[in-house]
Amino acid sequence: MNRPVRIANCSGFYGDRVAAAAEMVKGGEIDFLTGDYLAELTMLILWKLRSKDASKGYATTFLTQMEEVLSTCIERGIKVVTNAGGLNPAGLANAITELAKKLGVDAKVSYVEGDDILPSVESIVQSGNPLSHLDTGKPLDVKTNPPVTANAYLGASGIVSALSRGADIVVTGRVTDASLVVGPAAWWHGWGREDWDRLAGAVVAGHVIECGTQATGGNYAFFQEVPGLEHPGFPIAEIADDGSSVITKHENTGGLVSVGTVTAQLLYEIAGPCYANPDAVADFSTIHLEDVGDNRVAISGVKGFPSPDTLKVCINLLGGWRNSISCVLTGLDIDKKADLVRRTVLHEIGHPEDFDELDMRLVSCEHPDSSGDNQICAEFRITVKDKDAKKVGRAFSSKAIEIALASYPGLYFTTIPREASAYGVYWPALVEPRWVNQKVVHYDGAVEEVPILPESTRPLAETEKMQAMSGATNGTGEDAGGEIGAAGGSAGRADPEGGSEGAYSSTGVGGHLVRKLPLGTVAGARSGDKGPNANVGFWARSHDEYLWLESELTVSRIKELLDEAKDLQVDRYPLPNLNAVNFVIRGLLQEGVASSTRQDPQAKSLGEWFRSRIVEIPERFLD
Repeated sequence: MNRPVRIANCSGFYGDRVAAAAEMVKGGEIDFLTGDYLAELTMLILWKLRSKDASKGYATTFLTQMEEVLSTCIERGIKVVTNAGGLNPAGLANAITELAKKLGVDAKVSYVEGDDILPSVESIVQSGNPLSHLDTGKPLDVKTNPPVTANAYLGASGIVSALSRGADIVVTGRVTDASLVVGPAAWWHGWGREDWDRLAGAVVAGHVIECGTQATGGNYAFFQEVPGLEHPGFPIAEIADDGSSVITKHENTGGLVSVGTVTAQLLYEIAGPCYANPDAVADFSTIHLEDVGDNRVAISGVKGFPSPDTLKVCINLLGGWRNSISCVLTGLDIDKKADLVRRTVLHEIGHPEDFDELDMRLVSCEHPDSSGDNQICAEFRITVKDKDAKKVGRAFSSKAIEIALASYPGLYFTTIPREASAYGVYWPALVEPRWVNQKVVHYDGAVEEVPILPESTRPLAETEKMQAMSGATNGTGEDAGGEIGAAGGSAGRADPEGGSEGAYSSTGVGGHLVRKLPLGTVAGARSGDKGPNANVGFWARSHDEYLWLESELTVSRIKELLDEAKDLQVDRYPLPNLNAVNFVIRGLLQEGVASSTRQDPQAKSLGEWFRSRIVEIPERFLD
């Protein structure tokens, strides 16, 4: 098959647009339909569902989608690959087989299992691997707090095996998001397991389309430039035999595929340039992007390296119980009203030592001299966490509500008294492949054991050493930026001098005229979560602007702009080939999305928050 394979995405998360599968199948020619349904938090959600019904544990919306398109897929030879199997790939595969019978369709459904290593966790620890947390280094205490889920990230080898035996639909559990695309591309072109550059190219393409419409203008910093964003089309990767690809979408659909939208997605939830995957390590510093037509962006030049010799494992623990309640502060004296609530909580409800955690924070959204009362307000959130559900249940929330008529003027709550809910803790670790027995259960019942990793691998430490040599900086020290006449800038919101109009001009370092404006005037950003860490990638639209951006955004500058980060480790990774610089703020999200007390526990808005910060921008960029 010499032509590029057209691989479409129809889901970026469990809860994405249900109609997307039908839109992709009916909207034009494709060879594969893929869907990504799993995130770290999703595994915990599926565990809760399976705890109530042992036959569940998979993404049920995928079945709804298949009911609409399965007959058409079989008729047109479109193959389907999905990780919607979650914690129960066999259950989903069986459900699809039954659906096919109901529709009168002969569908060959295979599934990949073996990612679930929960039964082996205690043996792994006893063997000498403490399953240390990748960020904190803390060993997993399986005796005190046994995991509820533990799933290794598999690669594409099981998917390739299932397709090679004639599967029409391949269901997996926890495989890496990119492997859903690598598998079809490797099978289509007949790549070997050590075709590093080709595999790495597919890893990059998979990373671009894995989050659905984020590649076609969704959540894009310059969203005003995206036509039809009310209903953007989902992305397609056309992957050639050499591993290069073109990102596009069906004609006559909303959204935009541009160098900017692809760059934004490339920066999403990554760390340094060495992007590790069980199929290959893709060097993001070698990616070349080119606009090659209307809604067509070519990706080429990707360099690949051998797979790491260990596998990442997503472990979920039960952290305890949590509850929260929020009240709104409106108009004048916001800070004084918030201080009154803090004092009242300490007097009426309890002190930090009375709970495992007591978090009180003011979330401000002030717009002075606003014409509407909903635009000059702030939210005060009180969150408690404890091992004792009763302590943080109605005993907490009802007590908080009691202050409704006894506090600041204008008080009202956005929540009602409720019981506590269980929360999980995400625990990333590494495991040797000998503990993971990947099996493909083919549509005819045959079971095949398939090695996860190729024979040639490289220790992850060597990849990390390469990353350290890429210009990355981290920690608490100052890091040198590029050499350009940029002003150091002053952090803060729009001020009376600068304002949104940027009326203030001055001469910055190097003698260049600068103007105080939001960083987002010239820079795009995309942010997200990786367990306890937040990543935010910034990019510029020209290399000259990039040189200024790379010089302006140092580790110390990020800490200056974001007060929450001042005592945290911040890693910095320049990507000049993308005119971008990426930051990882370690520990910002506490123990991960399920337990974080931040208003935005997944750091989805962090990039836009940085773009609103006032900095001194050279005037030559403002034409």
